[in-house]
Amino acid sequence: MNIVFDFGGVLFRWHPPSFLARVWPHRVADEAAGKAVAGQFFQHYAGDWGAFDQGLIGAEEVTDRIAARTGWPRTEVAQVVAAVPDELALLPDTVALIEELKAAGHRLFYLSNMPEPYADHLERSHPLRDWFERGLFSGRVKQSKPGAEIYRLATEQFGVPAESCLFLDDHPANIDAAHAAGWQALHFTSAEAVRPRLRELGLLL
Repeated sequence: MNIVFDFGGVLFRWHPPSFLARVWPHRVADEAAGKAVAGQFFQHYAGDWGAFDQGLIGAEEVTDRIAARTGWPRTEVAQVVAAVPDELALLPDTVALIEELKAAGHRLFYLSNMPEPYADHLERSHPLRDWFERGLFSGRVKQSKPGAEIYRLATEQFGVPAESCLFLDDHPANIDAAHAAGWQALHFTSAEAVRPRLRELGLLL
């Protein structure tokens, strides 16, 4: 089986409400308040941030656009954009799952919506080439999930048929898009929660 991992919220910590509560305590009192602010800031990965994800604009331009759209001071918006790499902390339980799947003989790949500066940071900071044969970052291919084209590009670049892929992602829309592309897919909430599902499929002992 070719198992394809998402990154944010799967292999790396990514929870915008709590992230903003830590980075912007003067604007975000708690996680509940962070949910509303995250919707404004990241626009559910559409709009300005979606263009950044797709590599259509860079960090400076996304900062300018968010500041102009929201009225938040540009220095504060830049603070959030710069803080994202440190937020993307490795999730040890998922690393353990990766090692189990590799030991079971499966081929591992990744497919991540990730702006290019953050992709560069993850490649510098973690042994992605030890864990995965290949992967796609949205910022480098100018396409993003849940668009159909990035799933087609992934199977083309991985050199595998769509039906042989099992995708692990934390966003239901991306799971639905994977199914539409002919992939198998599981909604990922945690390594602990997905491990029994993988056992049911015969992918883990």
